Amino acid sequence: MRIIQFIGVLALICSLTACSVSKSAREQRNLLSGTWQLNDVSYEGNTGTFKSVLFGDAEDICFEDSNWFFRDNNSTGRYTIKPSSLCQSGDRFIKWSIVEPTNGLSQLQFKFIDEKLKDVSGGRGYRLNIANLNAQTMTLKSNVTVDGQPVTLVYEFTKQ
Repeated sequence: MRIIQFIGVLALICSLTACSVSKSAREQRNLLSGTWQLNDVSYEGNTGTFKSVLFGDAEDICFEDSNWFFRDNNSTGRYTIKPSSLCQSGDRFIKWSIVEPTNGLSQLQFKFIDEKLKDVSGGRGYRLNIANLNAQTMTLKSNVTVDGQPVTLVYEFTKQ
């Protein structure tokens, strides 16, 4: 009987620690919560003219002036691309979280979902390094390789 009680207590402790979120991640979630405008997508770390499709969705130019909404109570959100002749406009729904790797910057992680909160990306998602996050501005970065050379995509947001 004691072994069963011990296993039950051990399972409870494991579940509580597995679901816990650090104070830093909680603070970042609170800061991220709300509506943001993506003002600029730029490239650093290499020279040249770049054009890319972001998140397997649309060209980089389509994301400029897009609106992003993050709801922290259920980790869902969306981004909205504005209509233009180059871009497929509309809402893209996401499930997101803050990841704190042991060897670096915190990251915003997200994957695509539908209106019923079902995964539509086959479990595939994206991670962006959080270079800066405060009550007014956010800078996210992702490292990619172009023709064998490193390039960093920089996403500059302002809170609405």
